[in-house]
Amino acid sequence: MERQSLKVRYADMFKQLAAVSHAAAKIDGSNVYQEANPATRKFMDKLVEDNLLPESSIEGRANFEDFYDQVCAGSRGLILMEHYSNTDLPAFCYMLEHDRSPKLADLSKRIVAIAGMKLNEDSPIVRSFAESFSRVVIYPTRSLTSKEKQVSEEEAKAEEMRARKINLAAMHAMDDCKKRGEVILVFPAGTRYRPGHPETKRGLREIDSYLRLFDIVILVSINGLMLELQDEDMLNDLIAPAKMIYAASPVIDCKSFRKEYLASLPADEADPKQKMIDHVMELLEKQHDYYQQQL
Repeated sequence: MERQSLKVRYADMFKQLAAVSHAAAKIDGSNVYQEANPATRKFMDKLVEDNLLPESSIEGRANFEDFYDQVCAGSRGLILMEHYSNTDLPAFCYMLEHDRSPKLADLSKRIVAIAGMKLNEDSPIVRSFAESFSRVVIYPTRSLTSKEKQVSEEEAKAEEMRARKINLAAMHAMDDCKKRGEVILVFPAGTRYRPGHPETKRGLREIDSYLRLFDIVILVSINGLMLELQDEDMLNDLIAPAKMIYAASPVIDCKSFRKEYLASLPADEADPKQKMIDHVMELLEKQHDYYQQQL
């Protein structure tokens, strides 16, 4: 099937989404945790169902189940996942929920994604897509840096204070999620990968903090492209049916993983935190390349 833009193929759906959307259009310290809206999720599941080819698969199922078992036993679980399109999370949750393993189906219900506030604030339609999934909203540091260049010093200070309040509230919200046995999912690159722009696949140094805050992590690679990025407007993305492969690494103990890798670096390494996440991204890339052969 020829790819069509979301705004063309799902124009009718957008109207229905708008009617059941209720997520906040402005983020502050009081609303960073946003529980999934089952009314909008119904439409996202339909979009995924329309475009998920039957040969799509979950790989590393035993790794997912081991991760789930450890979370159920009390470990604080983190998922670090590649990011290529805005259907990465919807398709992932849909495939887990419909998997033959009850453990994977329950894991899908425990996932809380870390999301940048632009998903709430930029567009009502994008907001209705995002609210289909439970998430903790943050103020990304790269967003703050870009805004500081465009505003006065006074406005920049006010925006920095807002960012601190939002991100402090987000930390507390993540703690609450962990206590409830929920799993935090993060896209370590912080943005969708754009072919020809390798910097968009580089991990953020802040991800090192997540490794320190969690007990276990799995790395999830994505092969297949259901939604092809065109520009900054998500509604212009081109969609078509695709074979999708989501694969999990073996469960990694965060403390020992981080300790051993940092110990391998030279004593005078200028930025060990960036090196740590560069290593994570290298492991994800290797895993991605392995499963690419199955497409």
